[in-house]
Order: sequence, then structure tokens, then C-alpha cells
Amino acid sequence: MNRTHRTLLAALGLLALAACGTESAKDTERPTQAAIPAPVKERAVQGLPGMPPVLDPKDVYAADRPNLLSPVVKDFPSRVYVPNSDSDTVSVIDPKTYEVVETIPVGRQPQHVVPSWDLKTLWVNNNRGHTLTPIDPKTGKAGEEVEVHDPYNLYFTPNGKYAIVMASLDRELVFRDPHTMKRLKTEPVTCYGVNHADFSLDGRYFIVSCEFSGELLKVDTEKMKVVGQQKLPFDGAMPQDVKVSPDGKKFYVADMMADGMWVLDGDKFSAPKLLPTGKGCHGLYVSRDSREMYVSNRGEGTVSVYDFTRDELTKKWHLPEGGSPDMGGVSADGKVLWLSGRYDSEVYAIDTRTGDELARIDVGEGPHGLAVYPQPGRYSLGHTGVFR
Repeated sequence: MNRTHRTLLAALGLLALAACGTESAKDTERPTQAAIPAPVKERAVQGLPGMPPVLDPKDVYAADRPNLLSPVVKDFPSRVYVPNSDSDTVSVIDPKTYEVVETIPVGRQPQHVVPSWDLKTLWVNNNRGHTLTPIDPKTGKAGEEVEVHDPYNLYFTPNGKYAIVMASLDRELVFRDPHTMKRLKTEPVTCYGVNHADFSLDGRYFIVSCEFSGELLKVDTEKMKVVGQQKLPFDGAMPQDVKVSPDGKKFYVADMMADGMWVLDGDKFSAPKLLPTGKGCHGLYVSRDSREMYVSNRGEGTVSVYDFTRDELTKKWHLPEGGSPDMGGVSADGKVLWLSGRYDSEVYAIDTRTGDELARIDVGEGPHGLAVYPQPGRYSLGHTGVFR
């Protein structure tokens, strides 16, 4: 075991101690930088107060290495949770057998299955039902629905202090208690269709895509306030998923009308440049070694592979029978990319080494933001599983 691996395991163990226990006011205090020791070189990153320290300032995904599971989730059964927006259900797939082992009824129009910051709960975003359904990933059982208006998508601040509901039609970013989901602060926005986001390396701001008005927002995490806004330079732009580069210097924004990714400097919030990937560019997923990013092109049934170091697309994988690859995630061992087939009532399992289709699984109607769980990482930033 090398020094880096020992450092990661130590950080995971300490975070687990912080995450365990009852949810009293004392127990829900978030770990501070002092609570998790970090090498001297890492202290230069002044993270959001209360955020677990950055493990590697050159790689925000350093805690996401193959099978590096937190003690919190290590005994959870491996499953793929698929929200079927038009069937009002969640299909649960066993990734070993590629079979649906359970179908869970949820609220109206589930959009995404979102791991909580503390890794203990999966929240199903019932967008038109105006509720969240909690699922216990240890037992696979759904709990009582929680009333939350217009929960299109859900994120968590890097310090675990707030849940952030992307209220798409309400035109709001709603900051809530991450456990009870009680509304704490509402930040109205002037753009339309807030949906996806990702956080900076230090967690102090996040970039949000506005799908229906073709805009991007920059939000101060601690102040919970929009501090920047820009229109994408493409007529009819429809931005989707957002991902930060491993070194934190760039943000990538999928755009399914511009058929590619916008690339911009998040710190400067500069004008972005377009990198074409394929028709209907939609979802962005980082490989377990942080070297590549898988880009789903929903409009043409392909996945593009982007190399961070080379700053270019190196491969394109074609689903043999076509399809509509949308949202998903990477398996814990990094060997399989799981994507929902939004318009085809199916899910695709793709070999990340060869691009071969391993399985095509029938699910409910309108499968959308599926979550592969558990995955490596110390804590979750939300969406279908963005871990650090």
C-alpha cells in the first residue's frame, strides 16, 4: 500500500466517524479542516469553511479511486437505481446479473436519484409530485415522502451544511436542511430551467446551467448568492450536465443543442469555447483514474471519450443498436459506465476499456438520472453521484 492510498483510507475512516451516529444537533456538525489531517502541501487550498480538506490540489477526484469505498457504504449492496419519469417508479438493477430485481413506486415524475452528502440516503426527486422519496441503500426500502416544491435536481454544499434544490420551473435555488429538507434560504434567479451544477476545487462557488434560457450562473456557496451570469454564445443553446476538471481550472458544460461541451475558466467566469462531441451532448462522467471523461451524446446513440491531459476527444463508442444515452454513473471498480436510455425505456452497461455494450436492460418509461451506488468517495455533492 503506497503513501497516497494510506492517506485516502485515513481520511475515509475519519469522515466515517463524523458521519455515524444520531442526527442530533451535535452529531450533525460537519467535519472541519482541523478534524481530518492533511499533508502540508494540501493546506494551501483554502476550502469552504467546514469542507473536508482537499486530498490532492491537482485532482479533485482523488478520493474516487477504484473500490475505495467509505466505511459508511462498504456493506451496502451494489445496485443501479433508475428513476422512470413517465412510470413514476424506480427500477433497481443488480449489476452482476444485469437484471431488474425490484421496482419501487415513488412520486410523480421522478427525475434523478441523488446520494446524500453523508452517503446514508438516496433521494428520489419527484419533480411534478413536489416530493422527495428517501431510499435506504442498505435495505433498498423507500421511506415516507418529504414535501419539497419543484425538485428537478438536488445538490449538497461541500461542507454538508445545505441541500440545494434546483427548482427549475420556480426559477429558484432553494437552500435546505440536508436532513429534514426544511427551506432555509431561497435565491431567485432570472434565468429559466436551472438544472445541473458542479463546485470549484475549494468549494467556494459553483457553476449552474440554465437549460431553457441557454445561460450559466456562478453562485457563491457561503453567501448562497448568484455572483455571475452569462448567456452562452449559441442561438438556441440548451446546457445540461456540468463537471469541473480534475485540477479545478476548467468547467465543462454539456449542451444538447450545440452538440458539444462548453469549456470555461470558472474562477474568471470567462466566455466559454465549444468543443463538439456529438448530437445531443448531455451527460459528463469522470473515469476512476481522473484521466478521461465519458460524454453521452443522447441524440446519436454514442459516447465520446475526452482526455483531460491532451485536451481532446480520443474515442467515440457507438451503441450497436442505437439508443438515447442520457444520465448515469461509473461502477465502483471503474470498469462499467451505466447510462439510462431516455427515450427507449432501457439502460446501457458499457465497458469503459473497450466501449463494448455489455448489456441492454428493459426498465420503465422515461428513464432519466440513474445512480450507481455505492461509489468511491468521502462525501456526495449530489446529482446522480458526484463524489469527493
